[in-house]
This record gives sequence, structure tokens and C-alpha cells, in this order.
Amino acid sequence: MAALSSAVRSFLQSGPLAHVVTLGADGSPHVTVAWVGVEGDEVLIGTLFDQPKLRNLRRDPRIALSFETDRVTPFGLLEYLVLHGRATVASGGAAELLGRLARTYLGPDVTFPSMPDPPPGFVIRTTVDRAAGIGPWAEGES
Repeated sequence: MAALSSAVRSFLQSGPLAHVVTLGADGSPHVTVAWVGVEGDEVLIGTLFDQPKLRNLRRDPRIALSFETDRVTPFGLLEYLVLHGRATVASGGAAELLGRLARTYLGPDVTFPSMPDPPPGFVIRTTVDRAAGIGPWAEGES
């Protein structure tokens, strides 16, 4: 387990969308997009309903999360971050997590989920093994 650097933590708290990569039963990649939160050194994702990414993670906990920034390097490339790790899926807590994340992703006055009595859902907790990419989180920086 790697501790999240201050550069990674700050970036994740700014509200980038994550490209979430899990592995299907046949080993093929499954990619979705999700909001993320940070708690300690874990990256959290909430989902209200059971989905393929959850089934994939229950079978094989390996996960990769990629993010693109809006900052351009001196070479003209966008900075990006890739987190590699292992995830656990816990029942419950998704509605509360999504409600907190909605303030960052949708605005401070948004109520989310907007449905009455949302299901408890699931929370994915990712322990990061390694961070890579181009930006202040690159090896030797931050």
C-alpha cells in the first residue's frame, strides 16, 4: 500500500472524473467513469445499484483509475494520473458518499441522489499500490 501524496490527494479532491478499469471474468477490461472521494489513503467510489464493475471486483480486486487534468506540460501534453491498486466492495453508504461528492461534481446546493429513499448501494474502497502518470505525482516529484 502506498500513501497518497499531497499532490495526488489535492488533485482527487478537485473533482476529476475517474476512468475505472476492472477485469471481466474472461480477463477483458471493463471501463466505466465515476466520481471519486478520498478517505485516509483510500480512494472511494459510490454506486447505488449492483453493476458489472462491482461483480468484477468481488471476483478479482485489481483496479486501475485514470484521470486527465486540464494542465498542459511544456511538451504540449495534458497531465494525467493513473492509480493501480486493489479494491473491496462494501454494502451500504453509497447514498451518503454520493451526496458529499455531488457538492464537488455538481455544485454546493445540489441534492443527490435526487430520488426519495435511495437504496444504500455499495462503496468501492481502493487501496493504492502505485501512482503513475505525467504531473506532480510522477516519480521523484511531490
